[in-house]
Amino acid sequence: MTRGGAGVREAAYAARRGVRVGRTEAWRARLRGPGPSATLVGMPDKRSAGLLVFRRTTAGGVEVLIGHMGGPFWASREQSAWSIPKGEYEPDETPEAAASREFQEELGLPAPEGEWWDLGESRQRNGKLVTVWAVEGDLDPDRIVPGTFTMEWPPRSGVQGEFPEIDRVDWFSPEAARPLLVEGQRVFLERLEARLDGQG
Repeated sequence: MTRGGAGVREAAYAARRGVRVGRTEAWRARLRGPGPSATLVGMPDKRSAGLLVFRRTTAGGVEVLIGHMGGPFWASREQSAWSIPKGEYEPDETPEAAASREFQEELGLPAPEGEWWDLGESRQRNGKLVTVWAVEGDLDPDRIVPGTFTMEWPPRSGVQGEFPEIDRVDWFSPEAARPLLVEGQRVFLERLEARLDGQG
């Protein structure tokens, strides 16, 4: 997919999220939605919450932990194909609880203990409102066991395949992570850096 096809890219990600095992057809349709115009009048906001883990390096810098999105849509992409571990939640769940739950579901490890820094919200191109926190921690990417989702692939083949939610995870400096992250999440790197600068 080309960069100009942002709506297609976001729709593909929404579809990937929507075909987890146990999702109903209605819920899948809601996740796929109408793409960039998902904030139609009368249509409830789709909300997502995530956790950005960071660590301090011996050289005095900072690195963040992000994951490359799994599945055939993203297999050959690097730029704008990585994500903060996050996921959708319903009104009966708090965003903090959702962020912690999604972190464990996607990475197979509990969220690091420590103080959570509120990095605020950001509206994505597909209309979804994402809330992110940051927490300091140090996880070994080799220990991560990603959750999986099921979807029909190839399209219209009738064949159901199982794919990892996140197919690899790694540490990057904020500068290196910025072009890798999907565009709507890059603002959280800026907010984390501002918070860290304020501590100095």
